[in-house]
Amino acid sequence: MPGSTDEIPGALRRVLRDYLAQQSVERGRSPNTIAAYRRDLTRYLTWLAGRGVASLETVTTPDITAYQRLLAGGGDGRDGLAPASVARAVVAVRTFHAFAQAEGITPGNPAEQVAGPTLGRKLPKALTIDAVQRLIDGVERDTPVGLRDAALLELLYGTGARISEAVGLDVDDVAGVLPEVDAGLRLFGKGAKERIVPLGSYARAALEAWLVRGRPSLVARSKAGTPALFVNTRGGRLSRESAWWVLRRRAEAAGIGPDISPHSLRHSFATHLLDGGADIRVVQELLGHANVTTTQIYTLVTVEHLREVYATAHPRAHAVRPGRAATGVG
Repeated sequence: MPGSTDEIPGALRRVLRDYLAQQSVERGRSPNTIAAYRRDLTRYLTWLAGRGVASLETVTTPDITAYQRLLAGGGDGRDGLAPASVARAVVAVRTFHAFAQAEGITPGNPAEQVAGPTLGRKLPKALTIDAVQRLIDGVERDTPVGLRDAALLELLYGTGARISEAVGLDVDDVAGVLPEVDAGLRLFGKGAKERIVPLGSYARAALEAWLVRGRPSLVARSKAGTPALFVNTRGGRLSRESAWWVLRRRAEAAGIGPDISPHSLRHSFATHLLDGGADIRVVQELLGHANVTTTQIYTLVTVEHLREVYATAHPRAHAVRPGRAATGVG
């Protein structure tokens, strides 16, 4: 897996460093996006170096097309990346070369005409309200870890926060919110964009229990101390990966299928709001989407749900099978 830049010529490493700095400082990309760009471009530049390329000026469009085929599984005898991963990698390469062109490093952008794979629209999977209830109610509340997990799940479902946003919270971020019933919780999304979300009574009660009866005993295990709201069993800040593991472990215990993902509670939050009659613009603001078209995918989920309910509940949703008599009201 690419991670080291040792095999990349110094000139290419400098362009990569400057590009990532520009994306972080000027474009406001999130740390997770920067990390993804670094991985994708390290893989790309290492591949170029293996072909003897030491300068971006010599890279051609056929080179990038060949690299895209390689990512998709052509030419090296290995399985390719998922189409979404290939598409992301192609975008990273295209914007990298665009940066080099804008900085006067290269006369043009050889990746400009290289299109990524066509992606089908993948609908987000939301849990049913009953499944969310089983997930959260199944967490024991008599241990520090149980109190933490309950507070984390209530926060994720109650606010629609991304896991990265939840684990990035500090105690000070919620300390002033809990006593005030109408106060909103500040979350910082992609590009450090701030939004205010309501904090419901269930999430409020779970957070208070965690802060009073759970967190102190776990924080005491670390000499360094931490301002983090959610901490691990060693007293340090809970990582995004550990939070994902908490969700998966609790889902398995609740008998919820393997399709659960880090965004499952966020998807459920949005879908259940729309099912309950919330305006899509309100849901957009709560999720922190820059464009309402991103939020509109959840309306497709609710339409699919309506179709499923109709198909299973309405007596005339399907034609009567041959050999079976139709019944009706005379």
